[in-house]
Amino acid sequence: MIDYQSRLNHEIQAIKPSGIRRFFDIANEMKDVISLSIGEPDFSTPWHVRQTGIQTLEEGKTFYSPNRGFQELREEICRWIARKYHVSYDSSSDVLVTVGGSEALDLCIRCLINPGEEVLIPEPSFVCYVPMTQMAKGIPVVIETRAEDQFRLTADALRQKITPKSKLLILPFPNNPTGAVMRREHLEAIAEVVREHDLLVLSDEIYGELTYGETGHVCFAELEGMKERTVVVNGFSKTYAMTGWRLGYAIGPQEIIGPMTKLHQYAIMSAPTMAQYAAIEALRNGDEDIDHMREQYDMRRRLIVDTFNSIGMPCFEPEGAFYVFPSIQKTGMTSETFCERLLHEEHVAVIPGNAFGDCGEGFIRVSYSYSLHHITEALKRIERFIQSLG
Repeated sequence: MIDYQSRLNHEIQAIKPSGIRRFFDIANEMKDVISLSIGEPDFSTPWHVRQTGIQTLEEGKTFYSPNRGFQELREEICRWIARKYHVSYDSSSDVLVTVGGSEALDLCIRCLINPGEEVLIPEPSFVCYVPMTQMAKGIPVVIETRAEDQFRLTADALRQKITPKSKLLILPFPNNPTGAVMRREHLEAIAEVVREHDLLVLSDEIYGELTYGETGHVCFAELEGMKERTVVVNGFSKTYAMTGWRLGYAIGPQEIIGPMTKLHQYAIMSAPTMAQYAAIEALRNGDEDIDHMREQYDMRRRLIVDTFNSIGMPCFEPEGAFYVFPSIQKTGMTSETFCERLLHEEHVAVIPGNAFGDCGEGFIRVSYSYSLHHITEALKRIERFIQSLG
């Protein structure tokens, strides 16, 4: 009998499975479950984008692309960034097209971090940052954000965690799971600290176009002196409802994008060809699609926040992404116990806050990337569950 445990990579074995997938898998095995657990748009990819993908297949454009991605797509990405955020990049050297934004995150961390160097990670945040840092043999340093600060990263909190080993700051805003947004004045305060301590920045802006209110998203690279320090990661999954197409990108200094491309070249080789052609169409003609989806999310956001506050689950108003992060502290239950009971007693699946870091304990993540009918029924069940607790 082979002892596989002794032969597997010890660092990979030590990493905990995703808390998101655990509840999703349980819910899949049950009947009559309404899930508000996964961060996936309920919209289909816009027809004109799908049509481009179909046409690509019909024309037989099914071969490998260049490692960095098609030049035409990289040019469109640079035009889009310049148009939205007034930051200029060279499409031949500063852009890498990846298999989803997640690959871009992994490549960036692995190319920047040497063993023992520290990565500053605000939490609650997306579940991948800490494991990716650990797999790169870096040291994740968690910075807890607080509800009273609307889960924004503050300059003071950042300064307190910086050491001589600090190298990379991850900025996960708009934030998954809290919906927190960093406005320009908040980012400028962070940029000052970045300059003071000579940090590099990985800015995960996958939800950048899903920002609500009159003030739009601010790209961290557009701030003074930050372009040369920042790798921006973005993609098409959330903005254009293209999750299954698996396409993202990293854009930043060629001195960082170059090594990332080398790692991508050996590990992945190239992103899906059909998805790249579809993404070109999305960037060129997809602004109205974004506006429509954002309006729908905004309506759902207001409904779900108002309902949670009215039933005794305090919930600050998120300004981005498509998640809310209500408190369940008044119930006296842990986040996992609350979610397990809600799932088994009312057949509603949400995610415990501690899946996104220990400081998420006492909260749950609820996604409103679902239909209004879906959300309304789930909210009725959640209210019934809260009332049953007395």
